[in-house]
Amino acid sequence: MLIEFSVGNYRSFHKPVVLSLLATRLRSLDKEIDSRNVFRVGKIKLLRSAAIYGANASGKSNLIQAILFMRRFVLGSSTKLQAGEPTGVQRFLLNTQAQHQPAYFQIIFFLDEVRYRYGFELDEQCVRSEWLYQTKQRETRLFVRETDRFEVTTSFRKSTHLLEKYVRSNALFLSVLAQFNHPLAIELVDWFRNRLRGISGIMDDTYAGFTLQQFETDETVALRIRNLIRFADLGILDLGVRTLSLDDLEDSNPLRKIILKIKNGEPSTSEVSIKSVETIHQRFDGKIPAGQVKFDLSEHESEGTKKFFYLLGPILDSLDKGNVLVVDEFEARLHPVLSREMIRLFNSPTTNPKNAQLIFTTHDASLLGEGMLRRDQIWFTEKNRYGETELYSLAEMKERNDASFEKNYIHGRYGAIPLIGGMQAVFEQRGTDDPHPQTEWSENQR
Repeated sequence: MLIEFSVGNYRSFHKPVVLSLLATRLRSLDKEIDSRNVFRVGKIKLLRSAAIYGANASGKSNLIQAILFMRRFVLGSSTKLQAGEPTGVQRFLLNTQAQHQPAYFQIIFFLDEVRYRYGFELDEQCVRSEWLYQTKQRETRLFVRETDRFEVTTSFRKSTHLLEKYVRSNALFLSVLAQFNHPLAIELVDWFRNRLRGISGIMDDTYAGFTLQQFETDETVALRIRNLIRFADLGILDLGVRTLSLDDLEDSNPLRKIILKIKNGEPSTSEVSIKSVETIHQRFDGKIPAGQVKFDLSEHESEGTKKFFYLLGPILDSLDKGNVLVVDEFEARLHPVLSREMIRLFNSPTTNPKNAQLIFTTHDASLLGEGMLRRDQIWFTEKNRYGETELYSLAEMKERNDASFEKNYIHGRYGAIPLIGGMQAVFEQRGTDDPHPQTEWSENQR
């Protein structure tokens, strides 16, 4: 379970910001939210979800990118980077001092009810520092690294002193330890690999294959997906999977073109098979049911229907395993009622008994309505005059329990909205001295 994530000097973040999933002592108007949307790990109360709001280009997606960069670097720095290769970090560019400072990442989480605090600092060439702390009764240091100097506690050592010479300047000590089968390091890296997942709500192709594989091979998952599709009122009676050959695809199908390009234009159709999801609809003769019709999900259904189907794979997987799922642009192409119900799956102890957590960016202000989120679950990103993203929670503001969070957000009381004025003024200001006068569109310009 995730407790806290911090990032600084990365993309649009200059000064360090903290996203906390610790539940505060604030009380909600709806008392059920205070018990339903939180869970306990020992004496600590954590939030089941966190929503991040903000104007376009305010840094919402960069927060998600920061979490996923940390995950990728933990998983790949020791195995995918060669000596001398750049780390791939992108530091804040709008401040001259930032280019002389490292990027900063830190995460605090529970693994088997033991609390860990892990982080590192790095620039484009090397890891500047790295640290790992463990808390059972009190916090104890396991190791601290400053460039190529290591301080490792006796309880954690277990021959790690023999591995220090294998740690490249652009690799993490924790990743190298896991590569050389250090027991605790393996568990921690496995948490990043299997318990912390991230997807884009815009690019379905990054997880569509996972959902299809789950639907085809796991009967329990398939049944739940079918039931959720019916619940969503999409006009779909049932779903199925069929195997297509290359010849089954029309010449205009983008997938056929991709396969032909990969195969240099001469694929063997017997070697190529493609899995396709079928949606089954009711056919009518007038008002009388007259059989069923099968549609291809990717070709005949709406973008919202496809998004809903593909998103169910990562969501159900996270609920089943108690994972942390981070989603950028969660509600993209989804009706607000559908996105609301999907978030409820995480916020309910009935549907989320393993305490999975959902962190998502959104523009859907209706989620701020009564009975959905606690104040400490609502976060905002906003850029200051220096182009730096600031992150803050509604719980940090003085606000009444009975206030309309949705209305106040839309009216700008919490910030984190675009201050654009009236766009009509751009057109009203055109005059005779306009350097770019309007011109008539001709047939050649269309």
